[in-house]
Amino acid sequence: MKLFKKIFGPLLILVITALGANVLAQGGGATSVAPSSNGDRQFEVDTVFSAHPIREDDKMYQIGVWRRIDLREKFNHPLYGSGDTKQNGIINNIYKAVVEENALEVFADEEFTEPLSISDFQTNFWISANGDSVFVKNLYYLDLKEDFIFDKHHSQVKFDVKYIELVMPSQTNANAGQKTIAYIRFKDFYEYFKDHPEARWINFKNTTKDLSYSQAFDLRLFKSVVRKFSNADDALIADLVDPNNPNPELQAYLNGLKFEYDLLEFENGLWEW
Repeated sequence: MKLFKKIFGPLLILVITALGANVLAQGGGATSVAPSSNGDRQFEVDTVFSAHPIREDDKMYQIGVWRRIDLREKFNHPLYGSGDTKQNGIINNIYKAVVEENALEVFADEEFTEPLSISDFQTNFWISANGDSVFVKNLYYLDLKEDFIFDKHHSQVKFDVKYIELVMPSQTNANAGQKTIAYIRFKDFYEYFKDHPEARWINFKNTTKDLSYSQAFDLRLFKSVVRKFSNADDALIADLVDPNNPNPELQAYLNGLKFEYDLLEFENGLWEW
């Protein structure tokens, strides 16, 4: 609690004193304007990138968070898929949605200003830096960017996912460094997979309880590591570690965990003020 007050106390005092003033960190995105029910006021709502739009006036606190889901982790196996090939996993199902169904638009950048052709997407997906073909099971990084938001109207913490990034790990990319395959708007992903009959989060203990990918993300049925949060340098957590640290990778992981715990403490501490 002392840590919470030290980090977030001044912010909360400012918010409470201002009686609902918006406190926004980096983030945002395109918005549209929707009228209120009584017609005498309009609210900005992100209907372009958000699967679950939140009125801008209802955001008491917001901070951007970048996460990495490693599908090899046991908790993430329901997304990774079954068998050796992982043909029924989320990565291959995204590939089929893009290439076979032409149902998802893919981009080269996180601002969605550079659309990728299906041919370029396939090259990014299947070919490593040395020209070798790769297997779906070796594409096990799924990154996402979301806004951590406290919705003052509903008194709830919400996670507003903006995009999914398909990443080829360095080990798969001929040890030439990780490679971004494509960015996908989360709203598009959510809408396409919410009623999909085959692409499912697999409940290996009871297959009658398989869920859609949309349900799995709503329920936060994945384990992830925080790689970045909104900061003045726009830097990854790993880049903020002291270069003289004897184990910088471990320290970056620990710093990511600390950030997670700080968010939890922030949420819990809200009810004590």
